[in-house]
Amino acid sequence: MQTRTLKKLLAPSLLTLAMFAGATQAAAPLRPPQGYFAPIEKVKTGDSSEGCDAMPTPYTGALQFRSKYEGSDKARSTLNVQSEKAFRDTTADITKLERGTSKRVMQYMRDGRPEQLECTLNWLTAWAKADALMSKDFNHTGKSMRKWALGSMASSYIRLKFSDSHPLANHQQESQLIEAWFSKMADQVVSDWDNLPLDKTNNHSYWSAWSVMATSIATNRRDLFDWSVKEYKVGANQIDADGYLPNELKRQQRALAYHNYALPPLSMIASFALVNGVDLRQENNGALKRLGDRVLSGVKDPDEFEKKNGKEQDMTDLKVDSKFAWLEPFCSLYTCPPDVLAQKHKMQPFKTFRLGGDLTKVYDPANEKGNKGS
Repeated sequence: MQTRTLKKLLAPSLLTLAMFAGATQAAAPLRPPQGYFAPIEKVKTGDSSEGCDAMPTPYTGALQFRSKYEGSDKARSTLNVQSEKAFRDTTADITKLERGTSKRVMQYMRDGRPEQLECTLNWLTAWAKADALMSKDFNHTGKSMRKWALGSMASSYIRLKFSDSHPLANHQQESQLIEAWFSKMADQVVSDWDNLPLDKTNNHSYWSAWSVMATSIATNRRDLFDWSVKEYKVGANQIDADGYLPNELKRQQRALAYHNYALPPLSMIASFALVNGVDLRQENNGALKRLGDRVLSGVKDPDEFEKKNGKEQDMTDLKVDSKFAWLEPFCSLYTCPPDVLAQKHKMQPFKTFRLGGDLTKVYDPANEKGNKGS
């Protein structure tokens, strides 16, 4: 009798505790993988030869840019040198902001010089105050540039936001301005890329989802996180049983290169989702693993892709080590075989501004020096 009475007394309390625990878990702040919490390596003093470059002019104009594939057929695989130069020229300030942010954050996390941090925050704050990159007048290349830039900046910024050294502690006003701008831009990116028809959903959608994922962590916005996960699932479910992406196979001689290009955003999203309690590794029967394995196999034997779409593959991009930066998050999600790990170690460190800088330092710091130095 006493036991039964005790159970009745405890039952509401246990239920209340369970509900409270569930609510606490649901409200847990979003966070990046553990490597983003790394402290500043050392604090250097004295004069630095690395001054702050002249700030690129905040880009507030129409996001109407020429495509480097202008004049190409629907495969969008033949480079137009003239239009590519026009694209590079008109987007130079945006790219300078992306590269400069990534470079300065990496330098600051290495050296801890206050001027490196101030330079980064000054640039981002000025662009935020100008409401840059927010034009509603855009074409496909323009909205692509917006999401690339957001992904570059937000993924660099989270190195500062989450570092155990707390570099932003004395920069609350700048942080609020920057994060509000990122948040607003992410809303626009969602609007730009949401609910596309499947035949129009390709690597661009995956990169937009990555930019939104990085922003969701920087701003602790669960709605952005959920949208990125949704887009990841769309991408993962496009991967067929043999690891091919039908919309990237259409890219003719660049099909293998574009399969490889789809892997960085998908791998990063899966990595970020996992540390926030969402395991995407088995989506569509381990689709991401199939895609990674297919690309690695294709790099060894490009004829696989030629047999698939009838075009000899252009391997130019695949000779650039940084194009394989996706191996860092990928090999943290799956057990990579010894030969892949050996190849990864040869190519380290992986530094790519579109993913926020030095991914080896984040995912595989023991091998960060690689065979090339830092």
